[in-house]
Amino acid sequence: MSQIRLPPTFPLPTVPLHDALAKQFQLLEAVTTHFEGQQLFAADTGVIPSLGRPRTTAMVEAVLADFLSAQAAALVQGAGTGAIRAALTAAVAPGEPLLIHRAPPYPTTEVTLRGLGVETAEVDFNDRTALDAALASGRFSWAYMQHTRQRLADSYDPGEVLAACRAAGVRTIVDDNYAVMRVPACGVELGADASCFSLFKLHGPEGVGLVVGAHDLVDGVRAQNYSGGGQVQGHQALNALRALTHVPVMWSVQSQVSAEVAQRLAAGEVPGVTEIRIANAQDRCVLVQLDRPIARQLPAVAARYGAAFYPVGSNSRYEIAPLFYRMSSSSLNDAPELADWTVRINPMRAGADLVLEILRCSLTDLLHHKDN
Repeated sequence: MSQIRLPPTFPLPTVPLHDALAKQFQLLEAVTTHFEGQQLFAADTGVIPSLGRPRTTAMVEAVLADFLSAQAAALVQGAGTGAIRAALTAAVAPGEPLLIHRAPPYPTTEVTLRGLGVETAEVDFNDRTALDAALASGRFSWAYMQHTRQRLADSYDPGEVLAACRAAGVRTIVDDNYAVMRVPACGVELGADASCFSLFKLHGPEGVGLVVGAHDLVDGVRAQNYSGGGQVQGHQALNALRALTHVPVMWSVQSQVSAEVAQRLAAGEVPGVTEIRIANAQDRCVLVQLDRPIARQLPAVAARYGAAFYPVGSNSRYEIAPLFYRMSSSSLNDAPELADWTVRINPMRAGADLVLEILRCSLTDLLHHKDN
C-alpha cells in the first residue's frame, strides 16, 4: 500500500454546456462579420504585398481577435511553442529580466527562455505578498504566466495575478495552452497583453499556433515573420477556424465526463484506486493513485482495451479514445515519487462508463499477471 499522498489540487473553473453553446454562437457571429459566405469555401496562399500574408489568413486572424476581445492576432507556425517563442521574442530583449512563476517550466518553454537569453526571475505566484514585492521592485517590464498549473498544488488565480501585474505597470504574456475555450476566460480576456496557444490542441491542423493581444506585440510578431515560408497559409487558417466551431461544446462535455469519472472512482467503483484528484496538469485530467506501484505498466495494458497510451497533441483531432498516460514531465519534476503510483486519465470523446471499464480491466490484468 502506498504511503505517498496526492497533494491537494485547485482545478481551474470549467465552462458549463449552456455557456459553451453561447461561445460557439459568438464565434460564428465573428465569422460572419469578417467573411462572406463564398469566402469560407476558398483560400489563398502567398505573401500579399499589402498584408505580408495570405488574405484568408488575415481574415481568420481578425475573426479570432474579435472573438477573444483583443486588438489583433497573428497565426504562426510551430503550434503553441512557436506562438510562445514568437511573443517572447517580440517583447523581451536578451538579458532583460522576465518575471516567472517558481515552478518547473514546460520543457519547450524552458528551451525558448534559454535560447532567447532572457534573465528569468522566479517568484511564487501562490504567495501574493511575494508577488506584490517583486512587482513593486520596478525591475520588470514583462511577466510570463502559464494559465494551467505547473505544480499540482498551485492555487493562484490567473486573473488576480494578471491584475496585480497590470496595476504595477508590468505587461504580461500568457501560455494559454490547455486553457483557452476550456476555462471561462483566457489570459487576454482577463487583461493580459497576449495569449499564446496551439490551434492543433483545438482540433486544428498540425503546427498552427496563435498569438492574440495588443497591437504592438502582434505587430512585432509579424515583423519578425517576414519569410513567405513561415506564413500560415489560407487553407491552414480556414481549417483551424472550422475546427474551433465545435471545440467549446466538446470541451464542456469532456469536463463533465472527467468530473463523473472522478466522482465514481472516489465512491470506490473500481478496486485498486486509493486517491483521486482533478487537476489542470497540463490538460484537465483525472489523477488516479493506485494501491500498488504499477502506474508505469498500466497505460500499455489499457491500450489493449482501446485506450490511447501516449498523446499526439493532447486533445488534437487525432485523439478520440480515452488517454491513460504517465504524469506530465513538469509534474514529475516537481514530484518524482508519483511516477510509480499515479496515472492521469483524460476521457477525450469517451463517456465515464468506458473509462472506468478500461481501468477496471487493466488493473485486473496487471494483478492477475503479478499473482501468476
